[in-house]
Amino acid sequence: MMVDTQVRPSDVTRFPIIDAMLSIPREDFVPDALREAAYVGENLDIGKGRILLEPRTLAKMLELADVQPSFVALDIGCGLGYSTAILASLCDFVVAVEDDEERAEEAQSLLSGHGIDNAAVMAGPLIAGSAKSGPYDLIMIQGAVEIVPDDLLAQLREGGRIVCVFAEAALGVVRVGHKIDGTVNWRFGFNAGAPVLAGFSRPVAFAL
Repeated sequence: MMVDTQVRPSDVTRFPIIDAMLSIPREDFVPDALREAAYVGENLDIGKGRILLEPRTLAKMLELADVQPSFVALDIGCGLGYSTAILASLCDFVVAVEDDEERAEEAQSLLSGHGIDNAAVMAGPLIAGSAKSGPYDLIMIQGAVEIVPDDLLAQLREGGRIVCVFAEAALGVVRVGHKIDGTVNWRFGFNAGAPVLAGFSRPVAFAL
């Protein structure tokens, strides 16, 4: 029902994305108290400053990213690992980052429990990414940003792409960035909203 009512009507047509969202049980990657709400058509607050992006937004971001089977991907703010599980079904390997060590361990355990052995969850600051495992063909950020740090963009391979929600006024905008000649060039994807992740806010300018 989630795929038929939220994903397919949103012009998501790539079969691997649809198949992954049909195959991976979303309710297994949320806290037990939220299992019945796992398929709602909105962002789901799973605690500790993390959300599970609504199915439509995640699916459209994956479509926009044009994910290829050979990709090595970086998944920032993976929560309990649902987005990582979806990416792992589409990519060669996924490195996920969570800033809460306990949650990172739980996400890794859930992924392993579902037989997903081409993903690794690292604990550390979201804005730092995981440079030692890069560069990446794709970076996805599971929440909104106001800025994307240069150190994170540096982990993107030449020709790679990054997809995230930019918080702009009351309406968020999903953009895809392509790295060409060392510079990331952004283009509009679609409108979607999400809370800004810790570390991705624009510094406050003080005026005298």
